[in-house]
Amino acid sequence: MLRFATAGESHGESLVALVSGMPAGVPVDEARIGRELWRRQQGYGRGGRMRIEQDTAHILSGVRHGATIGSPISMLIANRDWENWRDILPVGSGDPAKHKAVASPRPGHADLPGSLKYDFPDARYVLERASARESTARVAAGAIAKTLLAELGIAVLSHVVRVGRAELGRDAAWEEIAALSGRDDVVLGCVDPEAEARMKAEVDLALRTGDSIGGIFEVVVHGAPAGIGTYANWDERLDGLLAQAIMSLQAVKAVELGRGVTAAESLGSEVHDAIGYAGLDGAEAGTNGTRHTRFTRERNNAGGVEGGISNGENIVVRGYLKPISTLRRPLGSVTFAGREDTKAAYERSDVCVVPAAGVAAEAMVALALARLVLEKFGGDSLRELKRNYKGYLEQIRTY
Repeated sequence: MLRFATAGESHGESLVALVSGMPAGVPVDEARIGRELWRRQQGYGRGGRMRIEQDTAHILSGVRHGATIGSPISMLIANRDWENWRDILPVGSGDPAKHKAVASPRPGHADLPGSLKYDFPDARYVLERASARESTARVAAGAIAKTLLAELGIAVLSHVVRVGRAELGRDAAWEEIAALSGRDDVVLGCVDPEAEARMKAEVDLALRTGDSIGGIFEVVVHGAPAGIGTYANWDERLDGLLAQAIMSLQAVKAVELGRGVTAAESLGSEVHDAIGYAGLDGAEAGTNGTRHTRFTRERNNAGGVEGGISNGENIVVRGYLKPISTLRRPLGSVTFAGREDTKAAYERSDVCVVPAAGVAAEAMVALALARLVLEKFGGDSLRELKRNYKGYLEQIRTY
């Protein structure tokens, strides 16, 4: 089984990503991982931390001569800001006088419940691990999962559909999303310049008023065949695994597959995607050779998943991101020490992180999907996996 784990704190020395279960022979390009880490750092509304960090992944194990070797992959991502925190957060006992306490919990953050759970006198250690800085390690792990899927003709990308009250208001074509991912002039990760300008105005308003702002990102999986996931057991459903993967990201408060939200207020005849049969064959079956089903859909309201199984259409999942909890104009709180009314603690922070959250969500979707792909098709090497996968595609094509 494909598994991954992360370790590290926001202001600690490094972040660590560990990936096990990856077959041998998967090409690994450190520059490609670096590009994914760079994408996570972009977006209008990011804070000063992004001017300090220049994230790169140093691969320690599991990769030799540019390819995986079947053993666990470990990666180290240094925190440049560690130099400013070395004496504040030492591994040893250090000087308690230099400790920088988070003396009043921030509403909406893990500060208060985390401090209660672990019996901390303040929220410093909670902040350090609960911070979205941890998602950097997820992106590094997800970059390898995305490479594995790309070898099978499956791509995973994201774009922003809403920031505050400004919304894209239309579906984005896969070609638009793919073009967006290759750009170096990222603003808010929206495929439409006019909609992006309205989103930018929402961020500017939040910035001027000392507030923060959330939004919605959309992750699209292109090229996945029908048959990934199963209805057989509750914890093996593709939709459930995708929802958990996205929901695990910091600040995500809701997840939607396809048009799940509007479906709840619609009639069945308006929601379900009518099935056709076009007899697609040869070049018409898809230029990348991955989509061989001859059944067609007029729409994709289901988001590419029916009954917990992929149906051959694009898999579409949205994450609803709350405004981040650290405000320059803090909300009311209570001091840990004296239980007195005060303002919530302030740490250097961002105003808007919706594009970055989308990139982290790509990584989580890729990891969840790669796990199911490996469970279904097996293979200790990439060549064995491709052989099994090709056989399944042929089975679908001739169904």
